[in-house]
Amino acid sequence: MASLLFIAALISAICSSSEAVGTSQTSFDDNFSIMWSEEHFKTSEDGQTWFLSLDKETGCGFQTKQRYRFGWFSMKLKLVGGDSAGVVTAYYMCSENGAGPERDELDFEFLGNRSGQPYLIQTNVYKNGVGNREMRHMLWFDPTEDFHSYSFQWNDHQIVFYVDRVPIRVYKNNGEKNNFFPNEKPMYLFSSIWNADDWATRGGLEKTNWKKAPFVSAYKDFSVDGCQWEDPYPTCVSTTTKNWWDQYEAWHLSDSQKMDYAWVQRNLVIYDYCKDYERFPKLPVECSLSPWE
Repeated sequence: MASLLFIAALISAICSSSEAVGTSQTSFDDNFSIMWSEEHFKTSEDGQTWFLSLDKETGCGFQTKQRYRFGWFSMKLKLVGGDSAGVVTAYYMCSENGAGPERDELDFEFLGNRSGQPYLIQTNVYKNGVGNREMRHMLWFDPTEDFHSYSFQWNDHQIVFYVDRVPIRVYKNNGEKNNFFPNEKPMYLFSSIWNADDWATRGGLEKTNWKKAPFVSAYKDFSVDGCQWEDPYPTCVSTTTKNWWDQYEAWHLSDSQKMDYAWVQRNLVIYDYCKDYERFPKLPVECSLSPWE
């Protein structure tokens, strides 16, 4: 266990020191709009840190004003501390403002816990309204003690989910027209906090303790380096190799990223739908695509 913690701390330190990509220096209002419950949104005095709160009445959420198709999208989050069972903090990309039946979506969902229990992170991918592609991971740090970065890298070849620049999930495309890889619709980026005690903690067995409310999540350092969608005809084509995130090197993990990814697979994966043969007697097509290639 000591060696595992040492390796985890080493990876976190190395990745946290990586040079920022596409960092945005603009204000919240330049990038985002409040989706609902503006009274549950606050900023720090300098306006650089944003807080969303959840109480028994409602939560809160915000979204980007722009839509993007492909790129690098990153945010630093500090999650709800203490007893947060039933509380979900979501950080995601979606092609629609609501949970529409034909949406494409990429999800980070942080599942609350009882004090002292591990914080789990769930990721999911939707295409044309069909998800059911969940993975769950443990984290190698306490995400309530400090800010950590959570990032999407999205091009026509792969989607990579990063935590502190460590790739925790690789979702590949097969280069053919398919029903699993979202690559046609532009997406907004969202974040929200909401009550999901019907499923979020131990399958809904642990309910939200409203005596601990308000539950507050914090955000800062939004960064984007992506292709901004422009109607009526977008400038975002499937291959735009002038951008680093869509050049050949970004179509695959690097050797060092493969080492980090292998460590995550060995130590932190709690659930992988591609290994759930009871749920999927015939595994989905994308499960046959290697993240290593």
